[in-house]
Amino acid sequence: MSSGKKLAIKGAAWTIVSYGSSQIIRFGSNLILTRLLLPELFGLVGLAYVFITGINLFSDIGLGPSIIQNKRGEDPQFLNTAWTLQVIRSFLVWICLIIITKPVASFYGEPRLLWLIPVIGINSILGGFKSTATASLERKMALKKVVIFELCQQIFSTIVMIVWAWFDRSIWAIVAGGFTGALIEVVGSHFLIPGKSNRFAWDKEAAKEIFSYGKWIFLSTALFFLCSQADRLILGKIFTLTMLGIYGIAFTLGDMPRQVIIAISGRVIFPSISMLADLPREELRAKILKNRKLLLIPLAVGLAIFVSFGDYLILTLYRKEYLAASWMMPILALGIWHTTLYNMMGSCLLAVGKSQYPAMGNLLTFVNLCISIPLGYYLKGNLGAVIAVALGDLPSYAVTNYGLWREGLTCFWQDIQLTGLFVGVLASLLWCRVAFGWGLPIDKISPMDLIPINQLFQ
Repeated sequence: MSSGKKLAIKGAAWTIVSYGSSQIIRFGSNLILTRLLLPELFGLVGLAYVFITGINLFSDIGLGPSIIQNKRGEDPQFLNTAWTLQVIRSFLVWICLIIITKPVASFYGEPRLLWLIPVIGINSILGGFKSTATASLERKMALKKVVIFELCQQIFSTIVMIVWAWFDRSIWAIVAGGFTGALIEVVGSHFLIPGKSNRFAWDKEAAKEIFSYGKWIFLSTALFFLCSQADRLILGKIFTLTMLGIYGIAFTLGDMPRQVIIAISGRVIFPSISMLADLPREELRAKILKNRKLLLIPLAVGLAIFVSFGDYLILTLYRKEYLAASWMMPILALGIWHTTLYNMMGSCLLAVGKSQYPAMGNLLTFVNLCISIPLGYYLKGNLGAVIAVALGDLPSYAVTNYGLWREGLTCFWQDIQLTGLFVGVLASLLWCRVAFGWGLPIDKISPMDLIPINQLFQ
């Protein structure tokens, strides 16, 4: 077995360990916090994070991917230039957050956002001083240290959040947990690689290479924000904060399968393909398809089980206030299938330097969501809006496949085969569920969920 393949296997294993452990912690804390805090608070914090995440993504120039992909990725001068850019960017992010706070609070009619966005935004400044060590370790696929560090960070921030919420059941519990995580990240990251630390520096050629590679990543991530957060941007206006909080719980749980694919794509597939990018495309395609199939077959089975029985997680573990999440989650999880198909191959396009296709896919997805969510809500209320979210990124799938075809890396036939497997397993499980008298995962939809709130008072 080649050393590259061994690294990829170890990297995938550590990524899965990281994801599994992280989700257990996240799910456990979620259960506790939903018993201590009102759904409205989750909706309010979720709305604030939409804009904080947005400004961060709108200013992303791909510093991490540049370190992983660039041939100078281990050059101290290159790393310090990237770190200097990161620090400058973090202050610009916070200034932008201050500027948008008043218009955002006014648009959503929520004065609490006036102080919440700037306070949470301080985490962005802290993040700017984070060491480049994480990207350097990911470049080498030496993920053990990264995984352990991130889990420790998550554990401590979660403990702070829960303890605070136990004594003070306010929004400050969530804020304090986020601040703790950011503080641990910035301090601990400088100890990941002993003897190496970042300092302020400027290499004109390094900066030029970073900006050259990052221009499409900048556009892609900006558009990624628009398409990934369009649901909350729009639903924040048409849902109540309570319903938005319930939707956030459903989305977080339903999105779990996609997150492991994103983690594997970014930490394993992207570095691995970057190492092999000079191979003839047909040879590279064969390697990609072979390894992709090994990942997607178990995902197809696991996702089918999750869609078929995931509603019981909500019904069993959450309070009755979160009942609506039980029908939202299976619908959102169903939309994860096509999302994972293109997410995985999007990393391959980035690795061969073709980041324009993900950028275009994100743009079309954003346009689609802006049209389909209000239309779905108008036609079928909450149900229509959630279905629109689940299917909203189909344009990204289409554009990614077009890019793969143009670059000689097409996988469309494999997608059809694996989709057949997914649909077959899902249909069998749903038939068994109905046969045993357990109904369908969306049986808890109420008549009120089918009517737009503005029509209730007509």
